[in-house]
Amino acid sequence: MTSTSKTLQVSYASVVVLRVLLSFIFIVASISHFINTENTIQRLEHAKMGYIAQLLGTPKMAVILSGVVMLIAGIALLIGFKTRLAALSLIAVLVPITLAVQIGQVESMGPLFKNIALLGGLLFFSMNSNLTHNQ
Repeated sequence: MTSTSKTLQVSYASVVVLRVLLSFIFIVASISHFINTENTIQRLEHAKMGYIAQLLGTPKMAVILSGVVMLIAGIALLIGFKTRLAALSLIAVLVPITLAVQIGQVESMGPLFKNIALLGGLLFFSMNSNLTHNQ
């Protein structure tokens, strides 16, 4: 059985728009992690699966570390620098945040599916690193 790779042509401008718009939520969230650190820590501590964040140490350490990663990777995604690495870094932050804060909270189904949609956008860029000249 042979494996063939199918290609699809898309507008470069549409990829840039997707990349830029996708980056904004991570940049804004990172700033919130720094400005509203205590509120973010409380949300994490009160989440049903907030204990997942303790894998990184204290809740404060998890909030600050995730904020740093989201800021750096979000800016990299915004400007199209190392898009695959930026997307993979954001996935590494998004999945534990989603598991810790969104899973098990019936009232937060909207944010859960928002995070799933964000994951789809990040997977797009992690699987298609040839979309920018600044990989």
